[in-house]
Amino acid sequence: MRDKLVAFLLKPQTLLVVFIGLAVIAGVQQILLGTHPFIMPKPGTFPEDIMNKPEYMNQFIGRQMTEYNNYLIFKYSYFHLLDGTNLYGLYPDRHWDFYKYSPTFAMLMGTMAYLPDVIGICIWDILNAIAVFFAIRMLPFKTRTQSLLLWFVALELLTCLQNTQSNGLMCGLMIAGYACMHRGKPLWATLWLVLAAYIKVYSLIGFSFFLLYPGRVRFALYAAMWMVVLWALPLLVTPFNTLLWQYQNWKDLIAADAVAATGISVAGWLETWFGMRDVKTMVSIAGIVLYMVQFIRWDVYRNEAYRLLILASMLVWVVIFNHKAESPTFIITVAGVGIWFFTQPRTMWRTVVFALVFIFTSLGTTDIFPPVVRNNFIYPYDIKVVPCIIAWVAILVDILRLRKDAMVRSWAE
Repeated sequence: MRDKLVAFLLKPQTLLVVFIGLAVIAGVQQILLGTHPFIMPKPGTFPEDIMNKPEYMNQFIGRQMTEYNNYLIFKYSYFHLLDGTNLYGLYPDRHWDFYKYSPTFAMLMGTMAYLPDVIGICIWDILNAIAVFFAIRMLPFKTRTQSLLLWFVALELLTCLQNTQSNGLMCGLMIAGYACMHRGKPLWATLWLVLAAYIKVYSLIGFSFFLLYPGRVRFALYAAMWMVVLWALPLLVTPFNTLLWQYQNWKDLIAADAVAATGISVAGWLETWFGMRDVKTMVSIAGIVLYMVQFIRWDVYRNEAYRLLILASMLVWVVIFNHKAESPTFIITVAGVGIWFFTQPRTMWRTVVFALVFIFTSLGTTDIFPPVVRNNFIYPYDIKVVPCIIAWVAILVDILRLRKDAMVRSWAE
């Protein structure tokens, strides 16, 4: 009986149903929670955040807010693009906070912008869920290993879905970019990576995969083609000069946002644990240097275990060195930690790091930990990111020590 239950839980079909179910439940939940009056954040809630200005905050006093604000930001961006109004302005009568993605992403949101919110949110969450599911299914692991990895990321995915965030989609696109390169499909690989970059610019780091595969010129040409096509896509609904203006507005907002909060990141950890402020530039430079150090192992560029470790490193890196990282972003990092763990030989110390990520990153912000622990330990000390920092250092060490004949393990079989 136990073996049958395990076999059932590890079937891809079961995982697909679970992922879609989580998406629908999260979407309906957001609708049922209704609206609530805007409450002015307490001082210090958003330190140095771009929104933490009276001229912005005061616009929301007395207004009703929903629990699916992120989806409304995405949805209405299409109508702002269509109307030729500033995508990156504040619209208090529609949603809280700024839109921070590209005009291309706003154009693509037109596919669901006219739908009732309950349907649109469910479709959006399902898109995020199946992006993670199918991307992980494309990895060069056996089916059982893929299923274990999917179960490992499921809880963190739910956190993303409950916030109607785009991070599930980002995670799926970045993994799919690697998987298509692995399968010799550069046209699709570059499409997924360019599309990810037009959602969140940090995913440009995915193009470092070009170093690991032959045909780099072809990759570059395909990437350039998709960059132009997706850049120009909004021209279907907006004039050329208006589109240029929107991209300038996006650039200005990103520049303003770059000086804002440290997030749940290495910079945030250094500030909350050691009182080190104004270290974002230093941390970013150190992160880039350490990331590039991994590529000195040109002797193992063709080794699939090495390529998977680079993928794992990238997925963790883009979050822990992101000054705007927040809890729903960690679906990307947890996927990276899982890929690392299932790629490497099982050892006690790797198992401990893997368990720490699950306990303190995935479970740390849930009701498993009582409010007194979350409010006085997990949140103020950025505990969610600490195991991920440890994991990334472990990945870096494993990359630098990797043997030329290393193989992707299959212990889960």
